[in-house]
Amino acid sequence: MNEKILVVEDERDISRMIEYNLKKEGYRTVLVHDGSFAALTAAKEKPALILLDLMLPGLDGLEVCRRLKADAKTRTIPIIMLTAKGEESDKVLGLGLGADDYVTKPFGLKELLARVQAVLRRYSEKAAGAAAPERLKAGLLELDAAKVEVRLKGAPVELTSKEFELLKALMACGEKVLTREELLEKAWGLDASLEVETRTVDVHVGTLRKKLRSEGRRIVTVKNYGYRFEGEEA
Repeated sequence: MNEKILVVEDERDISRMIEYNLKKEGYRTVLVHDGSFAALTAAKEKPALILLDLMLPGLDGLEVCRRLKADAKTRTIPIIMLTAKGEESDKVLGLGLGADDYVTKPFGLKELLARVQAVLRRYSEKAAGAAAPERLKAGLLELDAAKVEVRLKGAPVELTSKEFELLKALMACGEKVLTREELLEKAWGLDASLEVETRTVDVHVGTLRKKLRSEGRRIVTVKNYGYRFEGEEA
């Protein structure tokens, strides 16, 4: 095990409790209590995973997440959000910014450790299963999985990590229809047991279509089911 985990939590009792239990499981830990230092610490320490509270002094957790995912040095580090908020909009927004999972306070330590293990395992399997560079093309749109790059008419398109994974999942399946639950699993690595609102997918499809401009029409809504990618010219 021995992976390093960055814990960004301003409540010191909670951070110490998390640190103690992570160390018991064999993880190394780094603690940060102020959002202003979180992104810099992540870039310096290069943790395997970040536990990020949303309610922080300095910068709130959503802004920290936004900065982490905008920086090439930290954008691939998985993030689990810790939040006392019950509002679904906070979870949707956090996932939209690139977070991989969330745990709502008060949480059980067994649940938290299970989420940590699951996210780390997914990233480990993804790295181990990385194949030869995968290029997907449709019309004016090109996706390079190895470079994590999307181009439209040869020009790069700026996508969030989740938008990229969503587009890759749709393009890779040809014209097969994917349910929202399947897309949550493929793009977020989340299963139905987490009870994430499937409208998260709808929100991301909407922003993705806008960013892809004329080629956004290729993401076709299949009423009462999900989405498919139209690869052939209309």
